[in-house]
Amino acid sequence: MTTTISATASVAMGERMHGLDALRGFALLAGVTLHLTMSWLPGAQYWWFVGDSESSLVLSGLFYWVHQFRMLTFFLIAGFFGRMLLERLGVQAFAKDRFKRIVVPLVTAWPMVFTGIILVIVWIALIKFGGTLPKESPPGPKFTPDDFPLTHLWFLYVLTLCYSAMLMLRATISIIDPRRWLEHRADSAMRLLTRPGAVVLLAAPLAIALASLPKWAMWFGIPTPDQSLYPNLAAATAFGSAFVFGWLLQRQRDLLDRIAQNSSANLTIAIAATATCIAIVGINPWQEGATDAWSIGCYAASYALAGWTWTLALIGLALRHLSGYNATRRYIADASYWVYIVHLPLVMALQVACSLVNWPWWIEFPLALSAGMALMFGSYQLCVRHTFIGAMLNGKRVPRPSAKAMQTPIAAA
Repeated sequence: MTTTISATASVAMGERMHGLDALRGFALLAGVTLHLTMSWLPGAQYWWFVGDSESSLVLSGLFYWVHQFRMLTFFLIAGFFGRMLLERLGVQAFAKDRFKRIVVPLVTAWPMVFTGIILVIVWIALIKFGGTLPKESPPGPKFTPDDFPLTHLWFLYVLTLCYSAMLMLRATISIIDPRRWLEHRADSAMRLLTRPGAVVLLAAPLAIALASLPKWAMWFGIPTPDQSLYPNLAAATAFGSAFVFGWLLQRQRDLLDRIAQNSSANLTIAIAATATCIAIVGINPWQEGATDAWSIGCYAASYALAGWTWTLALIGLALRHLSGYNATRRYIADASYWVYIVHLPLVMALQVACSLVNWPWWIEFPLALSAGMALMFGSYQLCVRHTFIGAMLNGKRVPRPSAKAMQTPIAAA
């Protein structure tokens, strides 16, 4: 006999949120896959450092779909777990934990990641110019606040801003609102926003922010805030609102059950909204964007709605189907943080290697993805999981299995 435990009951019993854990790991690994697709996208040679000899509309569609929701999903879950951790640890211990697990990885990993990216760019330049570097190279970043290459580690920087803002806001509200009137109003708003169809209200701020962007590259959706210490308006709206939604959602964890119940409806809306977006801009990224205000507004509204409904649908499905403990999913979720931090230079190197052979994309891409994942998960197992790095990233060091424990399964087999 199988017993199903609701998300609310699971949290009340003190269990780990395995479904959200698994989805957070999926969002990070989906980002690795997304970055790998980029050299096979049509027109990649015009906006990416290398373009493969053969492009693929299949990978273009995969990129487009994943990019719609992966970071909205990640920041919503980060907000949920952030408040959960704050309630458990208290303000001082929470700030110390976030500094160790967010700020320290950002500061220590960025120089190595940036150096790796530069080395790969030098490699492709040597290939293009017959073994010698050009006398004049394009200007690099100025490393000023408005021109700083955060690379894919921008998510750690934005997370730091989110945590800092929430702690300051929490302290301010405790002073100006001792009767907690604002908290009650926020709880009422959350009960409204999790009703069927209310996702339109969630998507509205992002739609307005996207439509107001000057020279918006519509196909690429939310502009990635990776070139400046000042996040652009659309990114700040998208990821900030997702983080706050997740933070407030943790105050009323019974709303998780409502999200789970609405997963099918949200999935239907997400598919329809994504189809509308593709009908407007197509699946090929290398093309002129719409110029009339009606098309831009319609696309912005559809894109924002697609991002939010995919996020809520995936959260609901994860809560419904992945709420139980699974050792493999837990391992992947733990490893995904390390994999995402280190992946970009390796992914870029694999793209260069694939550009040197003239194989079909459906051979090159799976081979590159398999090789990259094997190397990154292998490095996690050998160098991270049982070391101080694993303790820093995941909160605690996983002890190495004893020789006796390792021999027991072999003997049993």
